[in-house]
Amino acid sequence: MTKFRLDSRGRVNKANRLNFTFDGVTYSGYEGDTLASALLANGVHLMGRSFKYHRPRGVVGAGAEEPNALVTFDRGAGRVTPNVRATTLELFDGLVAHSQNRWPSLKRDIGSFNNIFSIFFPAGFYNKTFMWPKSFWDKVYEPFIRNMAGLGPAPKAPDPDSYGSSYAHCETLIIGAGPAGIAAALAASKKDGRVILVDEQNELGGSLLSTPSVEIDNVAAWQWLEKALEELKNSANVTVMSRTTAIGYYHDNFVGLVQRGTDHLPEGHGYKSRETLIRVRADKVILAQGAIERPLVFNGNDRPGIMLASAAQTYSNRYGVGIGKKVAVYTSHDSAYDAAFDLHDAQIEIAVIVDTRSNVPVHLIDEAAQRGIKICSGSDVIGTQGKLRITAIEICGAHTTASKKTKRVFECDGLIMSGGWVPSLHLFSHSKGTMKWDETLGTYLPDQHNENSICIGACNGEFDLTSVLNDGAKAGGEKRVYKTNLTKARTGQTSRKSSQGKTRAKQMAFVDFQNDVTEKDIDLAIREGFH
Repeated sequence: MTKFRLDSRGRVNKANRLNFTFDGVTYSGYEGDTLASALLANGVHLMGRSFKYHRPRGVVGAGAEEPNALVTFDRGAGRVTPNVRATTLELFDGLVAHSQNRWPSLKRDIGSFNNIFSIFFPAGFYNKTFMWPKSFWDKVYEPFIRNMAGLGPAPKAPDPDSYGSSYAHCETLIIGAGPAGIAAALAASKKDGRVILVDEQNELGGSLLSTPSVEIDNVAAWQWLEKALEELKNSANVTVMSRTTAIGYYHDNFVGLVQRGTDHLPEGHGYKSRETLIRVRADKVILAQGAIERPLVFNGNDRPGIMLASAAQTYSNRYGVGIGKKVAVYTSHDSAYDAAFDLHDAQIEIAVIVDTRSNVPVHLIDEAAQRGIKICSGSDVIGTQGKLRITAIEICGAHTTASKKTKRVFECDGLIMSGGWVPSLHLFSHSKGTMKWDETLGTYLPDQHNENSICIGACNGEFDLTSVLNDGAKAGGEKRVYKTNLTKARTGQTSRKSSQGKTRAKQMAFVDFQNDVTEKDIDLAIREGFH
């Protein structure tokens, strides 16, 4: 149980132990855990099989961005829900979950033979192959494909739960309760008009939940957060909604929200509606949805034990879970160093930091040297080792070939990666907002708004915490300047050509983990005219 627990870290309630089962095996976690964090605490990294090739997969993220750790959530009495992210499924006593897309077991999946013959299953394989005879599609081809490739099984019994719906109106709707959203809500609460603040997580705070060392106005992040949320709770014109996901942004600032009511509670909780659809009409919408860290593409980048740097930082600081005993880092961005330093300070050994950049900022080199952490700059991870979990990485210089003379191997039981950040613009795009490409950040940013809305914080390409907070206050209508202890901006080279040269036929470098799309598939699509 405590194999990978960090005694000095986390926001979970260690006084309340919870038992749960995964694939029939009983484990225990704590109140405040997700299924993913509880499994990682028990040393379980293998949580699923990939969609097409049935490759072993573990968690990549720590939230709704998770592509791999999809489970079937069984609440009994016909309450079976497939394809639930283990990273968002809150732990409760008696929770039952099963892995998916494997037979006869997760560790020994016969479908993994697809991986052996993956060279014969390129992008578009189904559409190019199963064309004749036409009559075979409905009764032969499609049933076979659905059994081999897919996600969890659809529930067969009628859903016994009830669902609710309601309407709401407000002058200001804020979507996302990270530092930008909270700052905006604090500012808007001082004005006339109703304010609704929503966030999909059970706890409000966003990135602040994972960075307790940050100080805002000379106050520790978690203390500042507690005080801010208490102020919002006591504001008569503010409604705070957690476990609430914005699912659509329609004409005239009409936004659909879904609030989860019972999935985090054991049976007999007494609530009526499992989920409630809330249709909100707002005068102004503030989008503060943050950003998603970008993974790096390299051979074997999907092994269990490989995850985003921000995810490892979240598991360490928010859930008090170490992702391994000896962890390597692969990055093209400064933010991975924050995660590496946090893990080191939590008594997790950092095997090496591999940075694609030749010129690493001096202050990061100094911080790493103080901790005795080795940096290999101007280098790339060209491969990984391990079967059901990573055991080592292979690296070489960015301008050399992956020959035996230049390749170096570092043993590790975890690898964290960071290729920069991508603003979450899903709802903004849904509202018919246009985007523009930013060459410096290597990502798309919001451009022209079609509705009375504004994007703030990381959602708007602001990644410095001081700027994020000030951006939020301004959007909420307050001229306030926040101060933080983060004096150096975190930057990175987020757009660069691969140093591995021409893609080798046997390489499996994944771009889309959930759908098993590799770098080779992208190359093939371009050759076939899909520019």
